Amino acid sequence: MNHPGSTVRPNFTPDQIRQRVRDLGEWFHNLDLQGVQTAPGHFLGDYPMIKWREFAHAIPADLTGRSVLDIGCNAGFYSIEMKRRGAETVVGIDSDEAYLAQARFAAEVCGVEIDFRPLSVYDVAKLGRRFDLVLFMGVLYHLRHPLLALDRLYEHVVSDLLVFQTMCRGSDAVVALENDYPFREREIFDDPGFPRMHFVEKRYAGDPTNWWVPNRACAMAMLRSAGFQIINHPEAEVFICRRGTPPTIDG
Repeated sequence: MNHPGSTVRPNFTPDQIRQRVRDLGEWFHNLDLQGVQTAPGHFLGDYPMIKWREFAHAIPADLTGRSVLDIGCNAGFYSIEMKRRGAETVVGIDSDEAYLAQARFAAEVCGVEIDFRPLSVYDVAKLGRRFDLVLFMGVLYHLRHPLLALDRLYEHVVSDLLVFQTMCRGSDAVVALENDYPFREREIFDDPGFPRMHFVEKRYAGDPTNWWVPNRACAMAMLRSAGFQIINHPEAEVFICRRGTPPTIDG
């Protein structure tokens, strides 16, 4: 039985798939397209499958009737997985047209209907709707204005659940903080568990788009400050959140 939005899987031969994969350039997502791997030599291994296995259990197994937005969808790995769980509507957005071309082909081979659009996270208001589940995976640290992006998600597209993942560096410690500190307080800023964002002026891992890398406490604090309630932390870099009430300035 086809999932909602499924299409008839086209009858590609393995050679046709391999040729099209090559034509679409270098892939970051290693997808299994009817036995053809799109990035078999990925430096992280079978990525993002190795990441997905660590937190897949924390996502509803049955998404029947639900809508999903995949922000920074890349070649569509997570978008396709959401369709496999029965999501009625899946929209994938990315600012890179090359990745979107890969995603459209991957969805075609897999026989699933996904709406892929060229759109920046800062412009999600243009979608004109909210989604039951929003995926925001591996995007935050590529943004010059990360907190603005989280604010836009809260304001315009998240109606219930947000699945958030970011690269984290620095201490994994998280400390309980007071609502306020006197101006002369300095020591708290040296605590490894204080929320801290590392700025990359030039490059990290050879990538000039790696701008801001938080520690774990900072990632959590940013989510809360944007109005999200963290309800699960199934993997070191993954946080499952629910849309809550934005905190007041005085905490």
